[in-house]
Amino acid sequence: MFKFVMILAVVGVATALAPVSRSDDVHADVVSRSDDVRADGFDTSLHTSNGIEQAASGDVHGNIHGNFGWISPEGDHVDVKYVANENGYQPSGAWIPTPPPIPEAIARALVWLQSHPPAPEHPRHH
Repeated sequence: MFKFVMILAVVGVATALAPVSRSDDVHADVVSRSDDVRADGFDTSLHTSNGIEQAASGDVHGNIHGNFGWISPEGDHVDVKYVANENGYQPSGAWIPTPPPIPEAIARALVWLQSHPPAPEHPRHH
C-alpha cells in the first residue's frame, strides 16, 4: 500500500509541475475518474479536459504498472509508463532523459583496463 501512495504522490507532483501554457488549464475539468481498491489490488484512472491522464493497477504484492501523461506547452503529448516493484520505480518513455554515449576514447580505455588488471600489491616489510 505504501508503494501505491508513493506512486500517486509522484504522479501528483509530476502533474502539478507540468508546465501550464493554456489559460483554460486552470479551469480544466475531470472528464473521467475511476478508482477500484480491492483486497487483492487496485485499478485507478483519471482523465481531465486539458489532456492530463493517469492510469495504474497494482496487486496484493505491491507491484504497480501504470502511466501518466499531459500535453506540453509545445502541443506534444508527453507519456510516461512505469513499473514499481521490488526493483524500485522504473519509468520509461521517449521523454525520460538518458545519459549521453560514452566517448570512444573512454570506451577503449575501459576495455584496455579490463584486459590489463593491475598487479596485486605485495605487503611492505619494514
